[in-house]
Amino acid sequence: MARTRKPAQENAVKIKIEQLTLEGNLYVPERAQGLVLFAHGSGSSRFSPRNTFVARELQKSNLATLLFDLLTKEEEQIDAITAKLRFNIRFLADRLIGATDWLKHRPDTGKLPIGYFGASTGAAAALVAAAERPDVVRAVVSRGGRPDLAGEALPKVKAPTLLIVGGNDRVVLDLNREALTRLKTNKDLVIIPGATHLFEEPGTLEEVSRLAAGWFKKYFD
Repeated sequence: MARTRKPAQENAVKIKIEQLTLEGNLYVPERAQGLVLFAHGSGSSRFSPRNTFVARELQKSNLATLLFDLLTKEEEQIDAITAKLRFNIRFLADRLIGATDWLKHRPDTGKLPIGYFGASTGAAAALVAAAERPDVVRAVVSRGGRPDLAGEALPKVKAPTLLIVGGNDRVVLDLNREALTRLKTNKDLVIIPGATHLFEEPGTLEEVSRLAAGWFKKYFD
């Protein structure tokens, strides 16, 4: 009798970065086609409902996912008052790089192609990190992100980059259009009609997930 495979489970993990430990949720299916790290945005965490939704949709496409906190609990308390760390792109990018290096040393994830999914300021951190790990990061997707905050890293990004913006998020759309001109890699900007910054309108987050899954699978092959 053939053995029935158990479905993959999302596991709580502790990500060791030098003297630091960050909390995360890691999902690795059998025969995963790649692994997507989520870099959340302003004041959010691994429990972001929008990123969690996108992660679940990517998992249906046989992609591994890592949702993790870019800040420790103590740092979250400080940032809740000052709001400084969430806009410190260099700081956030270093955390993302640390998590990437941690995954590359794990037996279950070390050989998987890696991509970044960034939202808000997390998108800028993802682009900075991708520029510094060009041989590791295969693709980047930004949802309502601030790629403009990646600054001088933008023309250095080698990973194909997809920018997704809501059609009614006009200020962020203009910033994404400007950032697109500075990217020198394979790139695209997709505008979702009727969507606002948080993609709360019916069907808009589903469309983000569909676009992201297609982009990652294209460049993970």
